[in-house]
Amino acid sequence: MLLSIRRALSVMTLSIAGLGATAHAQEVLRVAASPVPHAEILEFIRPQLKVQGVDLQVKVFNDYVQPNLAVSDKQLDANFFQNRPYLESFNKDRKTDIVEVPGSDVHIEPFGAYSQKIKKASELREGAVVAIPSDPSNSGRALSLLAREGLIKLKDPSNIKSTARDIVANPKKLVIRELESAQLPRALPDVDLALINTNYALEAKLDPSKDALFIEDGRKSPYANFIASRKDNAASPAVAKLVAALHTPEVRKFIQDKYKGAVIPAF
Repeated sequence: MLLSIRRALSVMTLSIAGLGATAHAQEVLRVAASPVPHAEILEFIRPQLKVQGVDLQVKVFNDYVQPNLAVSDKQLDANFFQNRPYLESFNKDRKTDIVEVPGSDVHIEPFGAYSQKIKKASELREGAVVAIPSDPSNSGRALSLLAREGLIKLKDPSNIKSTARDIVANPKKLVIRELESAQLPRALPDVDLALINTNYALEAKLDPSKDALFIEDGRKSPYANFIASRKDNAASPAVAKLVAALHTPEVRKFIQDKYKGAVIPAF
């Protein structure tokens, strides 16, 4: 009889332990992100998600290609680094099917022009070398900004996918050089002007609000950064919790206080 009671107690103890483990189980959510500001924002909401049963694991990438490939190949669950024009271009070029998670716009990074050789755009010499991103969506964005400043004229100024072939006037005979986005800050000493994505500018310790010679009006930008995923898990409970955690007054204040206008909340 005593042995039976001991066995029963052991079974009960194991059952209670199992229930405790289940109660504290965390669903893992693996998200790719650029270091700044995306990964920093995700780290800010990690404790909130942990309370909600989501173990947010952030994988940092320094380029714009691998985060989408990792999601497409199911190595990761979602990513946070890109805007709509870039995603559309990527899916078309790479034959992938990454999707935007609806209602997940988080912030806008106004695109700026930087130089170590001049203090204002009017100082650009004839034949000056201007570096812009090489990927189609961001190169069109850079050309549109140059056109807005009157440095070039485009066939259709409203076309955010313009290419160098769409330049119809180039009074200063600027030499447009396309480089991979992450390389642009390092190219600054070698070019007269570089148009740099804000996340890479911030990583290079550039302050867009002070160091940019000219910059986009973030309030009118179509380039909000959002959460992207695959169709099979874009509506998962963990992704929904991620999106909700990114759209709180606390996150808005974090973005405003930390980036001081270099990054603008989009919600």
